[in-house]
Amino acid sequence: MCVLVVTAVPVERDAVTRAFGGTEETLTLPGAELHRSGAFDVLAGGAGPAAAAAAAAFALASAQHPYGLVVSAGIGGGFAPAAPLGSLVVASDIVAADLGAETPDGFLPVTALGFGRDRFTPPPALVREVASAAGGAPGPVLTVSTVTGTAARTAALLAAHPGALAEAMEGFGVAEAAERAGVPALEVRAVSNTVGPRDRASWRIGDALAALTAAFGKSAPVLEGWNRHDH
Repeated sequence: MCVLVVTAVPVERDAVTRAFGGTEETLTLPGAELHRSGAFDVLAGGAGPAAAAAAAAFALASAQHPYGLVVSAGIGGGFAPAAPLGSLVVASDIVAADLGAETPDGFLPVTALGFGRDRFTPPPALVREVASAAGGAPGPVLTVSTVTGTAARTAALLAAHPGALAEAMEGFGVAEAAERAGVPALEVRAVSNTVGPRDRASWRIGDALAALTAAFGKSAPVLEGWNRHDH
């Protein structure tokens, strides 16, 4: 099975590709380079849900071979203490945490407004298998357009989404594109920082990228061999 992996930036793309032994072929797509290694096509689609959705949609529409799975991957913030620095999270739910409306009574998700959707649920069996192979924790991953930088916002997110393990900026966009193409989506995040007051000095980006490489190295057989019709 061919797998499309969508990251935000080239350093994440390269971390994933290293897990498969490096790039064998490079293809040019609108706005992005796609690095092919065996059954895996990996691209850096840009930061944020809109860029991620556009990159994933272009890749899916122009594929030389059909994809059986799309994975949003990269580093992200972890909610302490459940997701410590350097740990791995596999999304049981991919949630658009700030898609909706502010009201006098608080935030309303887009679904409460009567239209759209605010989450995708990856195949549970695949989530379990990848988490087990890679040594990651399964749990909700929030997609935000603005990285959380205060304790108050952290508390509000956890109140609205109990059990959330991490936040990032691309998962929901990738899942939206995959859904429209009829392909299952998954999200994998290595934790580079703690969600909360912004403190760049405490971030461990190198450790998170190393964890991302290790995770895909361990889970590659699961991803490549997974068949949704067998589950």
